Amino acid sequence: MTGLNHSVETLLEEGVETCSFLHVHEDAVARVKALLPDEASLTRLAELFKVFGDETRIRILYVLFEEEVCVCDIATLLGMTQSAVSHQLRILKQACLIRSRRMGKTVFYSLADEHVRILLHNGTEHINEN
Repeated sequence: MTGLNHSVETLLEEGVETCSFLHVHEDAVARVKALLPDEASLTRLAELFKVFGDETRIRILYVLFEEEVCVCDIATLLGMTQSAVSHQLRILKQACLIRSRRMGKTVFYSLADEHVRILLHNGTEHINEN
């Protein structure tokens, strides 16, 4: 058995369907290639989704989905130290997913914009479909 046949058989065993013969649809490939974002944009998008890959950050985002709160509130809600929360907030802020505003000695955090709210909503809707 050749390496190629073995790879196709492995994919089929894993439930991945493949073409039974090689035929590239040049017109479709050309159309899609013209519409793909540039490499820098794809890299930035991948980095954004990496931020969503941490359960603690998702929990923080969901707190902020519901209410604008301070570090103390988040720490209490999630059973974490303020230091641990601050570390995650820094990552979320660098990714432009949250914003902050100061009121006296307190800093309040909220989602950066409606796009973040939509991402969280759509992600939740997607996982609940299955």
